[in-house]
This record gives sequence, structure tokens and C-alpha cells, in this order.
Amino acid sequence: MKNLTVARRYAKALLIIGKEDGQAETYKEELNTFAGLIAKERELEQAITNPLYNVSDRKKVLQAIIDRVEISKVMKSFLLLLFDKGRISFLSAINEFYQKLADELKGVARASLVSATELPSESIEKIRTTLSKKIGKDIILEVEHDPNLIGGVVSRIGDLVLDGSIRTQLLNMRESLKRGERV
Repeated sequence: MKNLTVARRYAKALLIIGKEDGQAETYKEELNTFAGLIAKERELEQAITNPLYNVSDRKKVLQAIIDRVEISKVMKSFLLLLFDKGRISFLSAINEFYQKLADELKGVARASLVSATELPSESIEKIRTTLSKKIGKDIILEVEHDPNLIGGVVSRIGDLVLDGSIRTQLLNMRESLKRGERV
């Protein structure tokens, strides 16, 4: 739980800077790219975060990576601050929070759509538009497939779950029959 609090605090701090200098979207892209690079390259992550390695050597590795990628001065300073404060291992969680906060700032919400089968792009767009109207924000929709749903779709926007799956309808019907209700 403490890790999430720490990650949220650093993400909010970076967002405040982004709001002030108008670069919140730039930082969103830079942080996502850098965090993705570190997450993808396991050896890099170990070279930066593993306490068995010397601190100054780990910082040199981080500095070398920073020097090779094109990121703003603010992002360079932010990454070095994370390292100096012993928080570089939270980079992935900080990135996750920052992505959400930057999206909220832009009036964008992230939602997931799980369907039993692959949906045509027109259907996905209709669902995205409908969800967007429902919550009054632009929607970034992440689509997944789960054959266990049997049919229908399940959509999640934050805590809101819209479940139109046949599997859930069948489970609800079963519960009604168990209670002796008419279906």
C-alpha cells in the first residue's frame, strides 16, 4: 500500500510541473516510453534498481540511458530525483498513475471492453462512443477477448462495470431459479 502512495505522490508532483509548464502530455509520452524501455529490458532494470550493485555505478547506468534517449530536461531531472530518493524501482507504478492523471487532465477516461469473440471495428467504435456519451469524457478503449463469456460484452470504466455477457445472464438466471423466482 505504501508503494502505491509513493507512486501516486511522485506522479502528482510531475503532473503539477506539467500543468505549470504546459508539458503534461510531453511528460506522459516520455515517462511511458522510458518506463516501457526499462520494463522490457530486465538487465537494465536490474542494473539500476538492484541494491547489490554499487549506488554510483547504478546511477552511471541510469545517466547513460538518459543520455541516449531523447527526453526533456524536466524528465531527466525527475528520473535522477527518483534514483536519488531511492524510488526508481517505483517507475512502473509512477508511470501508471501519471498516465491516468494526465488523461483525466485532458478529459479522457480509460475503459476496458471484454468480448467473447472478436468484434468488428464499427461495433467497437459504437461502444466507445456510447460509453463516452454516458460519462461525458473521451474514451480510450482497451479491447480483450474472453471466450468464457460465451457471448456479449463486459465494459469497465474505473469502478463502473457494465456486464452484458451471456455468462452473467445465465448465472443470474440460475440464482433466480435457486430462490424459486420466475425467470
